[in-house]
Amino acid sequence: MHKTYFNWSSGKDSALALYKIQQSKAYKVDKLVTSVNITYNRVSMHGLRLPLLEAQVKALGFPLQTIMLETEVSMTSYNKIMKSTMEGLIKEGYTHAIFGDIFLEDLKKYREEKLKEVDVIGVFPLWKKDTSLVIKEFLELGFKAITVCVNAKLLDDSFVGREVDESFFNDLPENVDPCGENGEFHTFVYDGPNFTKAVEFTIGEKVLKSYTQNKDGDNCFNKEKPPAWDTSFWYCDLLPK
Repeated sequence: MHKTYFNWSSGKDSALALYKIQQSKAYKVDKLVTSVNITYNRVSMHGLRLPLLEAQVKALGFPLQTIMLETEVSMTSYNKIMKSTMEGLIKEGYTHAIFGDIFLEDLKKYREEKLKEVDVIGVFPLWKKDTSLVIKEFLELGFKAITVCVNAKLLDDSFVGREVDESFFNDLPENVDPCGENGEFHTFVYDGPNFTKAVEFTIGEKVLKSYTQNKDGDNCFNKEKPPAWDTSFWYCDLLPK
């Protein structure tokens, strides 16, 4: 079996991809790796508190390795940090890395190019699956999840802090992917068939945050380059019990 680490987001696609890999005899996943904002101690993008991530990974029965990132990090710095992290994992004997990506070609290409630099092989268990079928399987297997972040340009605040169930997907606008693969929403999985117990939490406040970024991926505080885009997200703060 290949010694494998999992690039863990804490969300539903990661959870389903991990479950599928656990049914395979080809890979032995024995570590989950997650990027965390060092300033706020929250999962990057998802905004999930670190203690909830730790409780989730413990319930799944894995050790956790965090990659601590500053709030304002350029793509150059990000790539350097990620390469250093992968080199460390290689020294531990890891040869394969798992991702929960489904259909974003550019993202998959980027990941594979960076993995190739350090001779690690990427594995994508959900790649090119119909996202409607992916979420159907996720629910049928008994996974439980709640939305922690939604793109405010596509979804209002009623969609954040909401249980991921059949009614949630029935209410999604037609231009929103069922799995939120284009970044429309992000989730926190708190229970499922591969959990030893459910992660307990309470729902906190909802907050709207806006961001800008430059074309080269640098943060919005680089005054020499104008922002390429800006967007806003609704976050729901989940509090550990």
